[in-house]
Amino acid sequence: MLTHLSIQNYALINQLSIDFTKGLSIITGETGAGKSILLGALGLVMGNRADLTSLKNTEKKCVVEAHFSVADYDLQQLFQELDVDYETETIIRREILPSGKSRAFVNDTPVTLSVLSALKTKLVDIHSQHQTLQLSDAAFQFSVIDAMAKNQSKIASYKRGLYTYNKLQKELKNLQEETEKLNEQYEYNLHLFNELEEAKLQEGEQETLEEKLDKLNHIEEIKQNLSESLVISINDEIGLQTLFYSLENKLQKISSYSKQYQELATRITSIKIELDDVVAELENANEEVEFNPNEIEELNDRLQLIYNLQKKHSVSTISALQNIYETLATKVTQVEDAGDLIAKKEAEIKDVAEKLDAVAAMITQSRTNAIPKLQKEIANLLLELGMPNARFFIELKASENYLSNGKDKLTFLFSANKGGNFGELKKVVSGGELSRIMLAIKKILSENIQLPTIIFDEIDTGVSGEISNKIAKIMQDMGANMQVITITHLPQIASKGAQHYKVFKEEVAGVTESNLKLLTQDERINEIAEMLSGKDISKSALIHAKELLN
Repeated sequence: MLTHLSIQNYALINQLSIDFTKGLSIITGETGAGKSILLGALGLVMGNRADLTSLKNTEKKCVVEAHFSVADYDLQQLFQELDVDYETETIIRREILPSGKSRAFVNDTPVTLSVLSALKTKLVDIHSQHQTLQLSDAAFQFSVIDAMAKNQSKIASYKRGLYTYNKLQKELKNLQEETEKLNEQYEYNLHLFNELEEAKLQEGEQETLEEKLDKLNHIEEIKQNLSESLVISINDEIGLQTLFYSLENKLQKISSYSKQYQELATRITSIKIELDDVVAELENANEEVEFNPNEIEELNDRLQLIYNLQKKHSVSTISALQNIYETLATKVTQVEDAGDLIAKKEAEIKDVAEKLDAVAAMITQSRTNAIPKLQKEIANLLLELGMPNARFFIELKASENYLSNGKDKLTFLFSANKGGNFGELKKVVSGGELSRIMLAIKKILSENIQLPTIIFDEIDTGVSGEISNKIAKIMQDMGANMQVITITHLPQIASKGAQHYKVFKEEVAGVTESNLKLLTQDERINEIAEMLSGKDISKSALIHAKELLN
């Protein structure tokens, strides 16, 4: 519900601040006084495009701010989806700067115009006599049927199922496409996989093989140096072992004379022990060195296999080859297991589809049951609105496809004349008829679901006095369940409002401005009397105005 509207520096409005309440509110005023400006400002705060022509004073910014009470609208999830803070008293502000830049805020959070447009559908519904698109829109037509059928919970369940169904269908399609691609490469991937599997590569193997081969390729040099090292170490006359034995013996003879000599003898003994250990290892190494041409060939063959695989897969390590092996194993397994995976996914889809069909059937049955009642209520309301021969027929047909709200196709058919043929609503109704049909449908909707604020913009144009009374009564009844704001030129409708606002022009400091005010009871009598008789208000007009208000 719109609770407050403030406008600064917009069109002919310099400064305006007005409160609104629930029920039926009336806005009247002379032609050109600024009623369309009010709607324009409200449209601006609801996300309509704007430019510098919207500014009254192009050196100041334009600000439009609307307050909405949204506690009864169940909009928490929508606010969450839009990433906006939810407040039961929500404030939407739009600013147009002198530079032409536009800014929008919801509860002081900067937002895009798409966010305002998403909120608009839940907060404000503006109708004019020339509005025909919504009534011809299939989504709107279904919303009317489903409101009457009380299908909200069933459709919510259906949509959850449809989301799961579409998700599974997408997964199946991706799985089939991926399998098809893998099938095309299966033989090649299997060949690569088997090649790597037969190679039985080990982490660190390449470095070990290269080290062994390097050793075997220099076997003669190694043998020669090991032999010479042993000669240097163990020669009876000049070998290191002989020299160290002699050095150790000399120092041990004098070690008892000084702590210093004793430490030197101990250190030499340590070195001698280490030398003996090195010599033992040299002897073992020398014995192990053996030229084996077969081993060199085997090592070369193994390394060449590794090098070939690395070149083939454009990598330089065994670790990278092992990663490729794992990837190929996954691809090969996917193809080999694809049949089972696809069958499992298809079984999931079938299960969801059966449940979805069951919910869709319940929705269809509810709609079928509700249609006769809806047709009758529309016909009764149109009878009141001066269309006694109007006939409304709603055609419901089954669809093979899963649609967004069930498995039905819907057509609104209409005949305005007795004995006339039915035709599609959008093709056979006039503007005046359409406005009355829309009013009737909105009346029915207001009794079945929580509607946003409805603003009727002169939909009563060209309507006779008696019919205007009926229109006023319907709007008044709607106001019992929701907020209705009506812009009108008819005194019969103006008299039915719980609140009455007047749009007027005035001259301030030589500049024409538009303004809006809530009328007192006396001001309201005068306004309705003026609507009846013109500027020169007659006594009879005042009496008639009081009668209408009473």
